[in-house]
Amino acid sequence: MKISKPIVIIDTNVFLVSILPHFSYYWIYEKLLNNKYELLLTNEILMEYEEQIALRYGVDKKEAELDFLLLLPNVKRITPFYHWNLITADVDDNKFVDCAVSRNADFIVTQDKHFNVLKQIDFPRIKVLDINGFKTLLSK
Repeated sequence: MKISKPIVIIDTNVFLVSILPHFSYYWIYEKLLNNKYELLLTNEILMEYEEQIALRYGVDKKEAELDFLLLLPNVKRITPFYHWNLITADVDDNKFVDCAVSRNADFIVTQDKHFNVLKQIDFPRIKVLDINGFKTLLSK
């Protein structure tokens, strides 16, 4: 299946391993900067990205701010108006699901096994890709 410019949500752990140039998954961030896919964010997702960057990389909250992402033409901030509560193993992951459903995203990109439950849910249908699947999709 060829998707011209996929619309995706990127799980926090995937985002964290993609933002530094010396990481092997930096290509994910580069593809974002080169407008190869559209990234959907909610305030909640953006805040989690910033919080985890500050915690994991030892920077202060101000240095972890990612508001510049919103200046990219392929990054869209959205506001979900319904909470599906489809993931029970880690309810915090539902913010990504709600974002995906709100804008009919093509995929959630994650390595998190909690998202596997989505494969068994017929409605709303949410597709999940791991990092390697995302790389394959973008290389087509």
